[in-house]
Amino acid sequence: MEGLNQVTLALGSNLGDKEAYLEKAIVLLASKVGNVTKRSSFYYSNPVGFISENRFCNMCLRIETPLTPHELLGAVKAIEKQMGRNISTKGYTDRIIDIDIIFYNNDQLSEPELIIPHPHWEKRDFVYIPLRELG
Repeated sequence: MEGLNQVTLALGSNLGDKEAYLEKAIVLLASKVGNVTKRSSFYYSNPVGFISENRFCNMCLRIETPLTPHELLGAVKAIEKQMGRNISTKGYTDRIIDIDIIFYNNDQLSEPELIIPHPHWEKRDFVYIPLRELG
């Protein structure tokens, strides 16, 4: 559709019913952000950047959205909060849901609260491998 932005998101969960949390996040994203046009399968990985015995379930999505990058960030953070994510100031921790903006059209943005493309996407198999599945 014309006027819609093409966005790629990476989702992850390593607590509770991980796949169910990812499915719930997809429903919320579809209702609050835009049309989900493509999704990867689930990809399981060990935590990166912290120690936990809880493995992650990850995936990537493509979405068409009318939202600006900052509106999208606000919507994503609101969904994480609605789903019960506790934001830690101590670095990486276990989480019910994590949603990262990987790409927004072909735009580049570098601000303290938002960097697009996501600065680490190519170095993280849990993003790169599901992302390749989207084509």
